Amino acid sequence: MLFITAFHCFAQNNNPKKFALVVHGGAGTILKSQMTPEKEKLYEQGLNDALTAGNEILSKGGTAMDAVVAVIKVLEDNPLFNAGKGAVFTNEGMNELDASIMDGKTLKAGAVAGVTTIKNPITAAMAVMDKSEHVMMVGKGAEKFAAQQGCIIVDPSYFYTEERWNSFQKTKQMDSLQQSTKDSLKNSNGFSEWFFSPLGVGGKYGTVGCVALDMHGNLAAGTSTGGMTNKKFGRVGDSPIIGAGTYADNNTCAISCTGWGEFFIRLVMAKSVSDRMELAHQTLKDAADEMVMKKLGRLGGDGGLIAIDKDGNITMPFNTEGMYRGYITSEGKKEIKIYKE
Repeated sequence: MLFITAFHCFAQNNNPKKFALVVHGGAGTILKSQMTPEKEKLYEQGLNDALTAGNEILSKGGTAMDAVVAVIKVLEDNPLFNAGKGAVFTNEGMNELDASIMDGKTLKAGAVAGVTTIKNPITAAMAVMDKSEHVMMVGKGAEKFAAQQGCIIVDPSYFYTEERWNSFQKTKQMDSLQQSTKDSLKNSNGFSEWFFSPLGVGGKYGTVGCVALDMHGNLAAGTSTGGMTNKKFGRVGDSPIIGAGTYADNNTCAISCTGWGEFFIRLVMAKSVSDRMELAHQTLKDAADEMVMKKLGRLGGDGGLIAIDKDGNITMPFNTEGMYRGYITSEGKKEIKIYKE
């Protein structure tokens, strides 16, 4: 498996005025050979717009939480990414959205799952955290609560995009063909297991996420997704699950994950990185690499994560062909990347 890890250290704990922001737009089968220059520029611009929105807040002394929400809203409104307006379709031809957010200072968190009418699910996750005694709400109940709290409610048709619909039709055909082929190969030597990996056949997943450190020394993390193309039976992945797809603790780090959600849930991916730092005294990079490059791959899972620790160290490991990602720091350093190197 080919992979890349990007790492950058910019701040020491003795300078509270430093801040940084990291963003991802999903990991998967992202090949330069299959990307037009025009599409590549659009993705880069989308990531840059998100970083700019968050940086404007942090540079003025704003909170990591506010920056994370602002960044993710930009990505949810961009149909290029599988979240909000760009959400993929379920097996029933619907768009079901999940999101979560966590405050590293208080360990408070909020999440919504399986919602179909909330324009920006990350705002609903924030409302659950701030304005309820709960951590997660799902489906119609989450939508009712979001409306009561002033979140923008839209008709489900808002989430329709022709590109996602066409991809859904192709995926349904492919899944049907693969299932019949898989049945005939189930007694084979294991080839079918690899062949039918959701990421191995073109990448049915996508997620957006953001982690931030503000100049007050507080961390925050958020994740939002449309889930898995052609997903069935109310499936929910790791993105809205605190500790799996999202985690933040001022004592360690902030994490947002992307990839094959079932494996991130089984590994409790985000919390495991934090625990390795706290209990095994690993660096952020070593802890993230251990989870993504070793444990995730051993289980057969694909994906990556973005992370920032309490000292401002950044890491962005993934074991797929690419991951839309970028960061910006208070020193003015900015980097946006798509492919492995």
